[in-house]
Amino acid sequence: MKRVLIKFSIALALLAVAYLPTLRWMYERWVEAESYYGHGFLIPLISVYVVWQRRSALKKIAVSGSMVGLYIIAACLMVHIVCAALKVYFISGFTFVIALYGLILFFFGKEMTKNLIFPIFFLYAMIPLPLVLVGNLTVKLKLFAAQISTLLLNWVGFPSIRDGSVIRMPGSFIEVAAPCSGLRSIISLLTLGLIFAYAMKISFVKKAILFLSSIPIAIATNVMRIMAVAIVNDLYGGKVAMGTFHDVTGYAVFVVAFLLLLGVSRTLEGNRGQVKDEI
Repeated sequence: MKRVLIKFSIALALLAVAYLPTLRWMYERWVEAESYYGHGFLIPLISVYVVWQRRSALKKIAVSGSMVGLYIIAACLMVHIVCAALKVYFISGFTFVIALYGLILFFFGKEMTKNLIFPIFFLYAMIPLPLVLVGNLTVKLKLFAAQISTLLLNWVGFPSIRDGSVIRMPGSFIEVAAPCSGLRSIISLLTLGLIFAYAMKISFVKKAILFLSSIPIAIATNVMRIMAVAIVNDLYGGKVAMGTFHDVTGYAVFVVAFLLLLGVSRTLEGNRGQVKDEI
């Protein structure tokens, strides 16, 4: 087993070298200003942690490599070469995860790979969406968030109208900019929802409900933040609303979203109150 692990580590290092342009692209997207994937660094660590938590069960599995894995790696490398040449790194990133799957299959066999499905494919959460798609989603989400916020502001007694992504009130206005579209919250909560869904001892349907509930929770909490900023801006001015209050509500929204997601998970779990011993 130790010799197999050494060979696997060397092969993994070589695979990383082959995918270096793609890995560099991911890193740059993770660290860029106003990144939607600032959590990207955590994804591989979570996958490694899941594997480490299951180490006792994995040691009991007989190692029996499969040549199918080699074919998968070869196919992924061919696609990667084309994508890297064309700088289509999003697709290349997807092939990296599949190539890793093939690598594990080649060295450790079907049974081991089957038991590592989640930590392998969870790595997809670290691959940034294409900028074109991010741009389109951002525009649609910020317009939607502005529309819903305007309706609710009128409902609670703060007259307002929407002008594009700008919410105008009698004595003030705010613009729902790209960072406030809610896309960052959706991406982060979907990742968190996936972890929750995997960890809970519930049916597959309930896992899907829990995972997908991340989207409305992220949208709802983002609308709450926009409304709060708009109200404070109207009552106390932009200096107060767009200062510390704006920053604090950004963190508070994620805390509220996390608690709501936790509440959904507990509701779906019912009275069992259990999670997997090993996530």
